[in-house]
Amino acid sequence: MDRPAFATRRRIELFDELVDLFLAEGFAHLTLDEIAARLRCSKSTLYTLAGSKEQLVRAATVHFFRRATDDVESGITPDDEPRHRITAYLSGVGVALSAASPRFMADLSAFAPAREIYERNTRIAARRVRELIDEGVAAGAFRPVHAAFAADLAATMMVRIQQGGVRDHTGLDDAAAYRELAALLTTGINA
Repeated sequence: MDRPAFATRRRIELFDELVDLFLAEGFAHLTLDEIAARLRCSKSTLYTLAGSKEQLVRAATVHFFRRATDDVESGITPDDEPRHRITAYLSGVGVALSAASPRFMADLSAFAPAREIYERNTRIAARRVRELIDEGVAAGAFRPVHAAFAADLAATMMVRIQQGGVRDHTGLDDAAAYRELAALLTTGINA
């Protein structure tokens, strides 16, 4: 077996396992020794992924959002009507976030490097929503709305979801909030 290919595959597997552990249990309370034991690897193996626990958490958060982005984008079919594309996109974001436990979300919010990754991905998602709205308006599927405003409205709600405001005020978890956002947004811009 080719050693670099094995090392790369093993690295991805470790990150996948790490992300799954963090999503289920959070990360603030875990030590590197506990993480290594849970992943059935050595601390030195963890140090090949990142130089510290903080860097490991940041790298795992990046890995999670890359994986989530790939999953969300794969759920959008170019031939679908624009309304379905926006619904698939926002629902996909919700599905991706549904794996995140409340403890993970609290840890993410409290740890600035990981929170910054979430905030950056929220901005990227808002830009993607704007693109999808623009495409729908151009295709005549949506009334001629101000796409930047509609996307900004979505982005504002996405930030509130990310910061926990929606959960605190409505009881909706992030996944459910994204589904509601998709329903409201697409209904409001329909032609």
